[in-house]
Amino acid sequence: VQLQASGGGSVQPGGSLRLSCAAAGRLLSINDMGWYRQAPGRQRELVARITSGGSTNYADSVKGRFIISRDNAKNTVYLQMNSLEPEDTAVYYCKAQVVSVFSSGNYWGQGTQVTVSS
Repeated sequence: VQLQASGGGSVQPGGSLRLSCAAAGRLLSINDMGWYRQAPGRQRELVARITSGGSTNYADSVKGRFIISRDNAKNTVYLQMNSLEPEDTAVYYCKAQVVSVFSSGNYWGQGTQVTVSS
């Protein structure tokens, strides 16, 4: 099982970015999918999570600005980030609870850098 994240970059405050994370492998099912982030000197924290049925929850710091969604047919989770702030600068990681032909468990993507700066 592999998770491939993309979509990071540099943006000015108030700007937007969209992250994508696609799961690949001999997948049987994907349960929860989510995005986490880790800023320098800080612990990794949950940003947003979405269940296989589409229920979502968000960190208080991103509510109203970020939207998580998923395309089950593509095994992909997205994070639309709007009104970005310098405090959103971090490496963003996707995570998925996966059941595959050979194994099951939590898998992480490689991380994608998001930098918000003027």
